[in-house]
Amino acid sequence: MKPLLCVTVSAPTMAELRQRRDAVGDADLIELRLDSVSDPDVAGALAGRTRPVILTCRPEWEGGSFSGPEEDRRRILADALDLGAEYVDIEWRAGFHDLIAKTHGRRVVLSSHDYDMVPIDLISRLHAMRSTGAEVIKLAMKLTCLADGVPLLSLARGAPDGDGLVLVGMGEYGLATRVLGGRFGSKWTYAGGLSDIGQIAPGALLDAYRLREIDDATHVYGLVGQPVAHSVSPAMFNAAFRAAEMNAVYLPLPAVDAEDFVRFGRALPIAGASVTVPFKVALYDRVDEAYSVARRVGAINTIRVEEGRWIGGNTDSAGFLQPLQARVPLAGLRTSVLGAGGAARAVTVALASTGASVTVHARNPQQAAAVAMMTASNTGPWPPAADSWDLLVNCTTVGMHPHGDETPMAASQLTGRYVYDLVYNPPATRLLREAAKMGCQTIGGLDMLVAQAHEQFQWWTGARPPAGIMREAALERLAEFAHDEDHVV
Repeated sequence: MKPLLCVTVSAPTMAELRQRRDAVGDADLIELRLDSVSDPDVAGALAGRTRPVILTCRPEWEGGSFSGPEEDRRRILADALDLGAEYVDIEWRAGFHDLIAKTHGRRVVLSSHDYDMVPIDLISRLHAMRSTGAEVIKLAMKLTCLADGVPLLSLARGAPDGDGLVLVGMGEYGLATRVLGGRFGSKWTYAGGLSDIGQIAPGALLDAYRLREIDDATHVYGLVGQPVAHSVSPAMFNAAFRAAEMNAVYLPLPAVDAEDFVRFGRALPIAGASVTVPFKVALYDRVDEAYSVARRVGAINTIRVEEGRWIGGNTDSAGFLQPLQARVPLAGLRTSVLGAGGAARAVTVALASTGASVTVHARNPQQAAAVAMMTASNTGPWPPAADSWDLLVNCTTVGMHPHGDETPMAASQLTGRYVYDLVYNPPATRLLREAAKMGCQTIGGLDMLVAQAHEQFQWWTGARPPAGIMREAALERLAEFAHDEDHVV
């Protein structure tokens, strides 16, 4: 099932609403939010339209902006039905049953919104709303975790084919319900600028996620972590899938914990996933099998699904070494690893395999000792003492967007020869900038990100990604982050 694309348009005045309506590009429907305008005019909103519309006048008590009397709002909705709007959105709680009966339910979108959680009466609510005869039933709810989407999947799978249903998960955990609207049984999916409820820009849905091409056979991959909004991985993998003409899509999948992702990922189901902080160790314990490198590291950064079984792998070690070995002679080099998470584990194993001398530094000495023990490496103080290392590797998230002004090491302590920061957003972290000023040779995290992503792509698909496509997509996305940051007021 392929859902339609509905673009939401709001504006402070009717004149601007019409301008924005007419400026919408590729869309099957346009939702006109009359509750956003100061001078609502149904006839004016409908006049001259070139696409079907859903006319909406959402009251404040249902999360909208209309603050006038309910009788005024009823009149607006009745006028919309009388004047031929393709659809009119009527709130279930409003009790405007006479308006629904007016057209025997045809052209009516009966909606219910919960901005706090998935309602406990979800199934009975759906049955009650269907009993009104409304042509389309819309249920929108705030998801507080990924697994909150599982009941929506169950609801969709129990619905008859062609059922007039729209299921929307609001908030950061609901992105999959918008991109994969067909999997969630939705007649259409909403796009627009209401980012506070999780709406995605129409261009992102159509171009980055290729909404028009997603069908029941599309393989779904994603990035599980917390946070993941800063990541360029979705841009990289979606660009690679497009260039390789593969029927696959890659989503950011923020999770509250490892179990949250497991519940959602198995229910969807996913075809594979990239794993980032803080779940590289926790998900290692939840896969059905782990490959040898992952077992040695004790952490995974990749999941591949084979006939329902989750296989864990780790491409961090290979991805980390690839840009390093091309520039630095490692045998006998004194290396200091900052951090004790999954990335630090992979880096420690990789460095030890080259004959480098490895010392692990973490704020928690017990965690540092656990990582060092894997390769009989050493532990050292936090932060490392000056003149104690030749190569410093930052495996922490300190300095990551949006905290680019932070650094794990004072500039005065950067006395070695090489500094490698696994943080890639921003590309030039404070650590790297200060290291360069101190005379160190630097390596940014983007090199490792691209190298390990190539390995993931091949493990999932059996093919190498088109040359250069992932790096180019990553750089474009990083430039967008920088542009957005420059324009924050």
